[in-house]
Formats: sequence, structure tokens, C-alpha cells
Amino acid sequence: MGDHVYKHLELTGSSTVSIEDAINTALAKASETVRNIQWFTVIETRGHVSDGKVAHWQVTIKLGFTLE
Repeated sequence: MGDHVYKHLELTGSSTVSIEDAINTALAKASETVRNIQWFTVIETRGHVSDGKVAHWQVTIKLGFTLE
């Protein structure tokens, strides 16, 4: 196994369900066009409030993938 070179990509996923669902939404969309995704880091979590309750989650992640 040789040395790896990684590239970073920053994305924001959103969901009305949960933080985890927002992350999965971003990862699923990225995996449609990006190969070799290896890891992610949560950069920021925020949400929209309506009637005193969380109406929408937004989670910004940085993901890393290996270059071929």
C-alpha cells in the first residue's frame, strides 16, 4: 500500500428529520460523482426554527477522498 494524497471538499446537507440525516444527504449526493470518499468532519451545525421548534437542520461537512 502506497502513500495517499487526499483532496478536501466542503458540503452542506439539509434535512427536516435530523442532523444525521443531513450528513447522510450530503454524503449520498457527493458519492454520485466523487470516488474514493474516505472520511468526513462536521464543520458547522445550524438550523431553522419555526414556532419554537427545529424545522430544518443544516450541517456543513468537510469530506476527504483519495486521488487516483
